Amino acid sequence: MTLSPSLQRTAADALAELQREHGRALFGFLLGLTGGDAQRAEDLVQETLVRAWQHPEALETDHASMRPWLFTVARRLAIDARRARLSRPREVDPQGLEHAPAPVDGVAGAVTAIDVRRALGGLGPEHREVLMQVYFRDRSVAEAARELGIPAGTVKSRTHYALRALRKDLQGYGLGG
Repeated sequence: MTLSPSLQRTAADALAELQREHGRALFGFLLGLTGGDAQRAEDLVQETLVRAWQHPEALETDHASMRPWLFTVARRLAIDARRARLSRPREVDPQGLEHAPAPVDGVAGAVTAIDVRRALGGLGPEHREVLMQVYFRDRSVAEAARELGIPAGTVKSRTHYALRALRKDLQGYGLGG
């Protein structure tokens, strides 16, 4: 719709008058509908006034006040905006990302498992057997000694040397050197 310059000025004046007369009340009303979100309420006030500008016939009524029409339009816009927001995935608060758990990296876990297997494969069979008994089968030193048929002191020393070799082989994992 194209208005003549004099009608545009009249429409702009009428819109400015609506803003002056009803803007604060409209903002307060929308602030309540948006749960206190001032930015969203301001956007809805502007959208309500745009609707009034798009429908000049609404401005030319003989009603005592435009407020009921404006509040009805604003309420419908707030409802539509809320429905649109609820139909989309929820926005993520950037501050919430700082406290979110890091995503599980399956590739990193697989690489770590490969590195650990390789490091275990590099151990001698007697050191590997001790680690299997103590760490993977969760046996005590005495139980591992009985199972392997060796003294408990030997289980302890082999465990010590096996872990030292693994630390050296897996230095990139922050296990010390």
